[in-house]
Amino acid sequence: MMKRTDKLVRPNVLKLVPYSCARDEYEGSDGIFLDANESPYGPLNRYPDPRQCELREAIGRHKGIPAGNIFLGNGSDEIIDLCFRIFCNPGKDRAMIFTPTYGMYGVAASVNDIGIVRIPLDDTFNIDLQAAKPWLKEDTLKLVFICSPNNPTGNCMNPETVETIISEFNGIVVIDEAYADFSGKPSFAERVGEFDNLIVMQTFSKAMGLAAARVGMAFADADLLRYFFAMKPPYNISTINQEAALLRLSEADTVARHVQSIITEREQLALRLTALPMVEKVWPSDSNFLLVRIKDADYIYNTLAERKIVVRNRSREIPGCIRITTGTPEENEKLISELERISV
Repeated sequence: MMKRTDKLVRPNVLKLVPYSCARDEYEGSDGIFLDANESPYGPLNRYPDPRQCELREAIGRHKGIPAGNIFLGNGSDEIIDLCFRIFCNPGKDRAMIFTPTYGMYGVAASVNDIGIVRIPLDDTFNIDLQAAKPWLKEDTLKLVFICSPNNPTGNCMNPETVETIISEFNGIVVIDEAYADFSGKPSFAERVGEFDNLIVMQTFSKAMGLAAARVGMAFADADLLRYFFAMKPPYNISTINQEAALLRLSEADTVARHVQSIITEREQLALRLTALPMVEKVWPSDSNFLLVRIKDADYIYNTLAERKIVVRNRSREIPGCIRITTGTPEENEKLISELERISV
């Protein structure tokens, strides 16, 4: 029987017969593999597990979420792209974002010829629910992306507002929680069983310190995720990266210490920045970075780059602002030292 969310999927995706390899059908890990035209020689001669079963089980134990409710992408960017390809008809449908926010939502929409409805955040960088509500009943609106904690503003969105959007929207709500480990707040991933139209993204790139491995996570209703498994390339995450993620999951105590160190440094860095005459405002952050309004942001950005300190210039989106990622104590001290030497 067709479920409510099945009706949100593009017709061609509903009819799709996914690529199937013998490793999808064979449940063992040992054997003589003569199915995939691989070389029988070499340390990495075999294709990776196409469904990442061991890693998904390990993530499930770590998060307290069944493996069947977990999909893994080659970074969260692959998951974002798949959302557009599964749910949105090119040249017809639209997605909603709350600006300023993560730029890849707009890039992926453009690549897939999907229109974007941009709802500006309010003066506190929270969602303007009254501005968003009229769009939630619009037939051509198929996706809503909510970044929480938001990049580049650093704040978590009001959970009651987010829940209202999920409950009232007939399409798919994607909550991007890439920075959630730094917030100390409950994750919506724990609630995917309540909402069949909810997808929560997390990543190994931030708190887990595996940005180079490109492993993104999506938590959602298992029936919804079957379309992601059908659409993805068969071997989208390498064996090396799966093993790196498994190793990192076994180092939970180390990761927790690193996260706490980043949070402590973030708060110290905010205090040090606030004391600088050139700094006009430092916003509170639930993430691993700070949004800073500073005098002559372009000059500060360029001068720091000349001194081999790279921050992010966000003044085109938020006038006068730069975004600073929390580094090690030594890196943060060097940043403050260089800022103290700059005259504006």
